Amino acid sequence: MADRTRAASFEDLSEGHPPLVLAPHPDDESLGCGALLAAAFKGPGARVVCMTDGGASHPGSREWPRARLSQLRAQELDAAIVALGGEPSCITRLGLPDASMPGLSPRFEEIAQDLVALAEAAGARVLIAPAPTDPHCDHEATAEIATIAARRGGLRLLFYPVWSVWHDPDYRARLPHLVEYRFDTTAARHAKAAAIAAHRSQHGKIVQDDPEGFVLPQAFLKAFQTGDEIYFEAAA
Repeated sequence: MADRTRAASFEDLSEGHPPLVLAPHPDDESLGCGALLAAAFKGPGARVVCMTDGGASHPGSREWPRARLSQLRAQELDAAIVALGGEPSCITRLGLPDASMPGLSPRFEEIAQDLVALAEAAGARVLIAPAPTDPHCDHEATAEIATIAARRGGLRLLFYPVWSVWHDPDYRARLPHLVEYRFDTTAARHAKAAAIAAHRSQHGKIVQDDPEGFVLPQAFLKAFQTGDEIYFEAAA
């Protein structure tokens, strides 16, 4: 693996054009791609596509039913993108049902075509999606849709790991890829930390009536706030 791992600049990863970044849920863009997005917003810009409504993180809450939580998470995503130097207008929300994307498989080709159109409108040459090894159904589905879109649109496809890193130290062996790129986050570390912090509902700071609801682990957060970002060039 060592000979397939290399440091990469923003230009290496984006080819100098606005990248199209797919986030299965509000917060994935900040965790996995926050520093890259900060670099993009200082240069050619970026288009962030949030795939789902993010409303399934606290299903036991009465104070925060799905519709209200989805609205909050949309606001948090706006704040995160602003923290990274962008504008809410950089975001496209598909509003797909959180934790239910595999059930939309008959629509994957249609969704992929919509992504191709977004890439063309943004001038993107590179599509960035969550790693298919991430153990979450929406991440897996997004990776599958991204693969279809990249093939249809002639786009270069990069994968970023989120939950793979946390749950499976051997995930690389299951991820078909050409090169592993390391993107230095030092220049954007403060902005990235602010973007991650903007997703307060996922930090146990908003929803108080669902003890079984989702909370991002502190050690997980620290790793993403301080470490390099990892991108895998998808194998053809």
